[in-house]
Amino acid sequence: MSAYLLVKTLHILSAAVLFGTGLGIAFFMVRSHFADNLQQKIYAARNTVLADTLFTLPAVVLQPVTGIWLMLHAGFRFTDFWIMSSIGLYLLAGACWLPVVWIQLRLRDLLQQAAITETPLPAIYRRLFVLWFALGWPAFIAVMLIFYLMVAKPL
Repeated sequence: MSAYLLVKTLHILSAAVLFGTGLGIAFFMVRSHFADNLQQKIYAARNTVLADTLFTLPAVVLQPVTGIWLMLHAGFRFTDFWIMSSIGLYLLAGACWLPVVWIQLRLRDLLQQAAITETPLPAIYRRLFVLWFALGWPAFIAVMLIFYLMVAKPL
């Protein structure tokens, strides 16, 4: 296998991991939000943080590294519309993801504190969860558009 095909495979796999992990995290966090059991919420929040660390973070790093390498070796330019658009959308997704990571850590900590103290969740928990959910949408849409741009490569 050539270096180009190896890097392209890594790029595609990391994109799949990024998308799939994001979708999976969102599914389990939303499901846990509507659960009455505090331990289910804690389990989902802890595993969301773990999945972001183990899967999302490496994929977030691999995407630009492999993408730039592929672009340079395939003869594309940073000024190509689809590449500029992809980079912009990637930055948008990242701008949403960074606060989401902080929010996930905060949600996890609030849940654990409520369990330890045997008190109800504070009002900030719901506000943070709504913000977490709202920030997920532009990131999700941006990643979907990036997939389209990578396939179609419109001028």
